[in-house]
Amino acid sequence: MPYQIDLTGRHALVTGGTRGIGLACCRLLGEAGASVVIAGRAVAEGEAAARALADDGITARFVSLNVLSESAIVEVVGEMAAATGIDILVNSAGIARHRDTLDVDASLWNDLVDTNFRGTFFCCREALRHMAPRGQGSIVNIGSISAQIANIPQNQAVYNASKAAVHMLTKSLASEFAAQGVRVNAVSPGYILTDMTRGGLENAEWAKVWLDMTPMRRVGRPEEVAQAVLFLASNASSYMTGEILTIDGGYTLR
Repeated sequence: MPYQIDLTGRHALVTGGTRGIGLACCRLLGEAGASVVIAGRAVAEGEAAARALADDGITARFVSLNVLSESAIVEVVGEMAAATGIDILVNSAGIARHRDTLDVDASLWNDLVDTNFRGTFFCCREALRHMAPRGQGSIVNIGSISAQIANIPQNQAVYNASKAAVHMLTKSLASEFAAQGVRVNAVSPGYILTDMTRGGLENAEWAKVWLDMTPMRRVGRPEEVAQAVLFLASNASSYMTGEILTIDGGYTLR
């Protein structure tokens, strides 16, 4: 680790923690001493991730969670809060879909908005229900540069809007709960090498545009986003709330 962050005794819940940015967050939070609950829909993948982290000395377990279900969120967060308390929430569950606006139907809209925004909101709400009375806690939402710019060459208006909602949610909750000792921040990744972006990177036309518009001329790694999440989750960022940290290789500079 680049500098010491000690999360010993902290308990973290990471949604979408079975792969990509979410799994990288689980690993770094665990390496810093936190016990980690990996939440996701893919049971076999989640259990394998928990075993891999445990093999490396990290206290981790998997729970099945579909963030489309408000009742499931209430149950998972409530059970964790009762068992260990919840000190850190990382909302990494999300999906991306590219489609021209005139071809968007209600099914696509619901998938994107319900997963990326509605799920994040209810996870935040339930974590705050338990964090605020204790006067402490840190929430980190995974936003996107797509909340700040209109991506090209692909069209993805609904995805962009869903992530913009996450950014505003972050700021609104930060304002509402700051006096109760809970911090709410977000990271805004650019193009990161995950399953979500792999298809676009395999498209030569799209990949050229993405890299040409990135001053660092490469895509990011999940660990590079997770490092920022670790910082925001820890006391190293104790005087920060409502911030959106952009991690994009300089993409939004242009």
